[in-house]
Amino acid sequence: MKISPFAVEMWMNDWEKKCELNLAETCVESLTISELLALTGKNDDSLSELLTIKMTYGGIEGSDRLKAAITTLYTDQTPENILTTHGAIGANALVYQALIEQGDEVITVVPTYQQHYSIPASMGADVRPLKLLPEQGYQLDIEELAALATSDTKLIVINNPNNPTGALLSLEKLHQIVEIARKSDAWLLCDEVYRGTNQSGTGFTPSIVDLYEKGISTASMSKSFSLAGLRLGWIAAPRSFIERVMLHRDYNTISVGRIDDHFAALALEHKDLVIARAQRITRTNLLTLSRWINGEKNISWVKPRAGTTALLTYEMETSSHNLCIDILKKTGVMFTPGSTFDIEGAIRIGFGNTPDIVQKGLTRFSAYLKEYAQ
Repeated sequence: MKISPFAVEMWMNDWEKKCELNLAETCVESLTISELLALTGKNDDSLSELLTIKMTYGGIEGSDRLKAAITTLYTDQTPENILTTHGAIGANALVYQALIEQGDEVITVVPTYQQHYSIPASMGADVRPLKLLPEQGYQLDIEELAALATSDTKLIVINNPNNPTGALLSLEKLHQIVEIARKSDAWLLCDEVYRGTNQSGTGFTPSIVDLYEKGISTASMSKSFSLAGLRLGWIAAPRSFIERVMLHRDYNTISVGRIDDHFAALALEHKDLVIARAQRITRTNLLTLSRWINGEKNISWVKPRAGTTALLTYEMETSSHNLCIDILKKTGVMFTPGSTFDIEGAIRIGFGNTPDIVQKGLTRFSAYLKEYAQ
């Protein structure tokens, strides 16, 4: 099976260990195990709980404890609707393996995480992109989606909150998308890995799995929960679909690690504290970024309403790839080229890192822009 190179992951692998200030990072500042224990009211003595964990495969679909904790993120889901995976990246891949065959019609928003168009394309699907445009606030155009959807549409794919734009679909718009999917009798996959990072309210938009009988939610501990090192994600979906996924998961996963399962359950059992920390970081950093944007005449954006990333549009006559390399080599600051999302004239900034790193990175970027303009 031939597949396109995963541009954003290749970029991160090539450069993230060579930068001083990482503004390409998409996770909310990662927690250490010690910090997680402190946040959840425990201490280093609690690590003794690990000593009694027998290193078997554990619960094949995820432990009962973990699956029960995951269901608290949803309104109407039970543990039987949850299947653990190796990160959201594993969850997404398994959804496509279980659902898509050659010739199937798939509608996906772009820009988005490359999995959502390259994997179905590699399977021979008819992938129909639905472009999110800056002049529309990167909002999905309902009329265009309705025009693209047909009786042959197998799957509609959205990403809410969106990566890389930080755009957020309202509940009203989600209901409109559901009605279009229902009319086509299509499955509806929503990559919800940034759920919990809304810039207002509780931070949580309703999940697609709670809104539609053929809704599929994928998520993980990586972004909002600051625990990417656990490599733990999940699929929330109707039980009949979970069973379809299990046929494929048995070949490449078997189960998630028992220690990963343990710490993920601990974090989710204290999700209010973990998410509150994430929101303090992202909301503080977005204020900093907003003030910075207001002072830079050659940079523009559509302000994110959620997530940890934004697209910054620039007016310099250079490719985004070359610009990001030049910035990194001259300032030590790392951004992500828009070209990794098939967009030019823009770079992606992540604002989930520590406030100090974000502020220092923006200060150095300002100096770079000033020198470039001379």
